[in-house]
Amino acid sequence: MEEEIVNRVASNQNLITFDLEDYYPQGKRVLFDIKEWLFEGLLLREKDFRKHVAAHDWSQYQDQYVALTCSTEAIIPGWAYLLLTSSLIPYTKKVVVGSLEILETILYAEIINDLDVSEYQDKLLIIKGCANKPVPEGAYISLIQKLQPVAKSIMYGEACSSVPLYKRK
Repeated sequence: MEEEIVNRVASNQNLITFDLEDYYPQGKRVLFDIKEWLFEGLLLREKDFRKHVAAHDWSQYQDQYVALTCSTEAIIPGWAYLLLTSSLIPYTKKVVVGSLEILETILYAEIINDLDVSEYQDKLLIIKGCANKPVPEGAYISLIQKLQPVAKSIMYGEACSSVPLYKRK
């Protein structure tokens, strides 16, 4: 008695894979370190700092994402990052203070916040886990918080080897 082998993964039309890579914002990421603009790498002198800001070619950051940072132990006054951001606004897509990982986390938080998840109402979802692009862990956390109120079930991984995360009772 031979039984036909059925691929349940392929035949499950209700199973939807959600891939965060599909939402990856295109554009170059830049880490802008202000340490070179500090006196001895540790002290921000307002007059000198403002000279650097005025002389810098900000147009080179056209359509880029910029993370402002200081890689030294210097204490940077808040206005310094505001001044830099003010100069970058006409050119960049986004400016944050912190690392490139923080930049990615903020970009994804904004994207996920704006997602319309109504199409996933009562659906079986798989959040794809493997990524070739730098999808931060925080993006997965934000995503499940957005999807769980509407989804029937949520899994993580691939359809052939997924880990169950949530199932509505």
